[in-house]
Amino acid sequence: MPPERTADGHHVVIDGRRWRATDPDIPEIDAARLRRWLMAARRDVGAALKADDPDAERAARDRVHAAKTALGERGPEWWEQSADERRARWSAGIDRAADEGY
Repeated sequence: MPPERTADGHHVVIDGRRWRATDPDIPEIDAARLRRWLMAARRDVGAALKADDPDAERAARDRVHAAKTALGERGPEWWEQSADERRARWSAGIDRAADEGY
């Protein structure tokens, strides 16, 4: 079951907490790739914490932030951006993910 969305579609509600929704204009193939990159970065955060490696943790957290920004969940509000700005945002994320092998 997909999460509940706010009436304007800008946020999802999970366990009573509001989170910014992924930009719905991202083509599904690109959104899926960005989500894979995000999940890999989150796993890397956990591995870095387990290994007590602050440098690896910082790098992984930076990748989490970049992936969430590309998805529109952080950074400028996607509903305030032009179509070209939105496309440039997620395309930059796709390029970075590709550089990292995702």
